[in-house]
Amino acid sequence: MGSVKRCVCWAGAFLSLVFAVFPLSSYAEEPALPPGLAPSTSQTPEPQLPTGLGDAPDSQGPQLPSGLGEGTSPGLPPGLEDSAPGLPPGLETEPSPSATATEEAPSPSLGDRLGIPIHGFWETRAGIRTQSDYAQPADATLGETRLQLKTRKDWARATLEATADFYLDAIVEDPEFDLRQLRLTWKPLPALDIRIGRQVLTWGTGDMLFINDLFPKDWNSFFIGRDVEYLKAPGDAIRVGWYNSLLNVEFVYTPQFDPDRFITGERVSFWNPILGRHAGKHDQVRYNAPSTWFEDDEFAVRLYRSFGPYEAAVYGYSGYWKSPGGQRLVPLFQASFPKLNVYGASLRGPLGRGIANIEFGYYDSRQDRLGEDPFVNNSEFRLLLGYEQELAKEFTGAVQYYLEHMVDYQAYRNTRIFLVPPRDQDRHVFTLRLTKLLWNQNLTLSLFAYYSPSDNDAYLRPNARYKVNDHWIVECGGNVFLGESDTTFFGQFENNTNVYASVRYSF
Repeated sequence: MGSVKRCVCWAGAFLSLVFAVFPLSSYAEEPALPPGLAPSTSQTPEPQLPTGLGDAPDSQGPQLPSGLGEGTSPGLPPGLEDSAPGLPPGLETEPSPSATATEEAPSPSLGDRLGIPIHGFWETRAGIRTQSDYAQPADATLGETRLQLKTRKDWARATLEATADFYLDAIVEDPEFDLRQLRLTWKPLPALDIRIGRQVLTWGTGDMLFINDLFPKDWNSFFIGRDVEYLKAPGDAIRVGWYNSLLNVEFVYTPQFDPDRFITGERVSFWNPILGRHAGKHDQVRYNAPSTWFEDDEFAVRLYRSFGPYEAAVYGYSGYWKSPGGQRLVPLFQASFPKLNVYGASLRGPLGRGIANIEFGYYDSRQDRLGEDPFVNNSEFRLLLGYEQELAKEFTGAVQYYLEHMVDYQAYRNTRIFLVPPRDQDRHVFTLRLTKLLWNQNLTLSLFAYYSPSDNDAYLRPNARYKVNDHWIVECGGNVFLGESDTTFFGQFENNTNVYASVRYSF
């Protein structure tokens, strides 16, 4: 009952806000005059204006012809003032635009009252597993109502932007707040901008595969059916961009390590090799992420420029593995985030009838460069190849190939803990994206599929999204995990296969 009361309170608060921002009002538009009533440029006599429109001192006359300024409007030809035909039936009492605007002017919205623009959306989203999962006490994966508010304030050389999500989650059973953006952008020079604060950052060329994008991700949101925008988690950082015809430079400094919102077992169960079974809500991952300000920090840099239609970039990163990349013995088997450097490059541009991209990166595991520490991830080389093309009218397809190659593999095999299932030296993943637009592009049908021939597992993301009008969107989809083994990456999530649906009102 407590959850029901909270949902009612939140719904009432939201409806109050909606009606405050969007008062009920309508606007009537005056229809165009019938043929023959428009001003004539010929020498033949023009028809008269309808009765009552020629002499009334407060009437609204026709617009000035093109090229005539104030005080140059010609009068009606003599004799036409009193002989004009009447308006067609139903048009005699139609109010003028000025009268309609005066009589039905909307009351100020919330943004008008505060002197800043406010927009966003309200959304209700629900999801459920398609099978039971003994590691999770509830079958539901989603049950939330969410309100997102956005605003911005502009000055001559600066802009302040804010985005905040308020939501009530039936799974956690507590109101939640997620500040997704609060950043100040300052342009001291035309070619230089500085962004400070909470922000979502994206680099690289991959489609839901990431090599040189070392900014935080939210894998829980991705796997349970939240909107795909929530795959990218916000972080607190300073970003400096310098742009010129020779080379563009972006530098990002994160004063406190921002890890991924990774799988802990709270919502999504996973295979725990130490326990030898799936772990969930009651045996979540224990971890201690580096968190000292200006000491446990991160640096990232991107240098890029265009060569005709192609864009090339090189990347560098210094920080930590974004999801746990090791284990501590004290406390016993506590997940850790070893130090990491990443060096990479990418190239993207037209190829044939489509767009191709290539990206690679070297993951330098600084705490285990020889691969002899079984409690720290080995270094890796990662490669991504992609191609996208329009297959038919409003139907596009894209494929990707992704490789993870473990360095010092023999040292890894010699020191591997027997409880942990062995990894292959190479992990291969193929992805396929199909997107079809229908009904004047209001209906979007899509499928995104991952398949790993080395792990023999897969992950499918079917989705249908329909835009009812400018405000309402309905959506449904699923997250389908397949695999022969519980120990592979996608196979371990098989019990979390789910379907979801949502309705969103944007304002």
